[in-house]
Amino acid sequence: MSVSTSSSSSRTLKIGILGFGTFGQFLAKTMIKQGHILQATSRTDHSQLCDQLGISFFRDMRAFVEADNDVILICTSILSLSEVLKSLPLNFVKRPTLIADVLSVKEYPRNVLLQVLPEEMDVLCTHPMFGPESGKDGWKDLTFVFEKVRIRDEETCSSFLQIFESEGCKMLEMSCEEHDKAAAKSQFLTHTIGRVLSEMEIQSTPMNTKGFETLLQVKESSVKNSLDLFSGLFIHNKFAMQELQNLEFALGKVKEKLLKRMEETSLNEPKL
Repeated sequence: MSVSTSSSSSRTLKIGILGFGTFGQFLAKTMIKQGHILQATSRTDHSQLCDQLGISFFRDMRAFVEADNDVILICTSILSLSEVLKSLPLNFVKRPTLIADVLSVKEYPRNVLLQVLPEEMDVLCTHPMFGPESGKDGWKDLTFVFEKVRIRDEETCSSFLQIFESEGCKMLEMSCEEHDKAAAKSQFLTHTIGRVLSEMEIQSTPMNTKGFETLLQVKESSVKNSLDLFSGLFIHNKFAMQELQNLEFALGKVKEKLLKRMEETSLNEPKL
């Protein structure tokens, strides 16, 4: 259900972004606009870009975790999450910190975070249901899903969620399992169909219908995302395999109906 997360105690946060790729950069620009203090680390050297944006960039992971962040925001790929977290020197974190993620699956990061993180660290699992393309003109009415997995510092958590609510996001609180079940039927299925259309190499024609234009858009938006993301949506969402099987079964049923109708039509046609 949609919920309000607004808080009169919303405050400026010091946010450390772990994984400063395309999505981390996308989120950072709005956070900076709101006045939050940002720091970042990544396998790729983004120090020049961070200088331009007014963000402190750390090549050394220990220096990053020692930088006294209110929030460490995990923006890694799904497939690299476990490896990155295990390399994080959490024993050098100076005080209890809110650890949040923005991965496109939710049960998997929740389980890994609870396994790896010290008990005193709060855990917030989130999924902004938008990205650099769909959110380029603002985040108003775009969905932001979250679960407060382990929260004791309500003020910091509320202030972080306020980043998205203040931009007009539709705030949707649900369990990580509920998210993954719904995402398998929507996000994963959309990506799968887009990839199938890409394999078919469908192209625009001189006589496109509106429906075909939509298919072209699905194909283009799907292939803009990395194969790592698509693989992660499948490998780390326990509901994805069933949806893939449902798609295969449904395609078989449609083919079966068409062949049956073709056979019936052939039998009823007059012989020449």
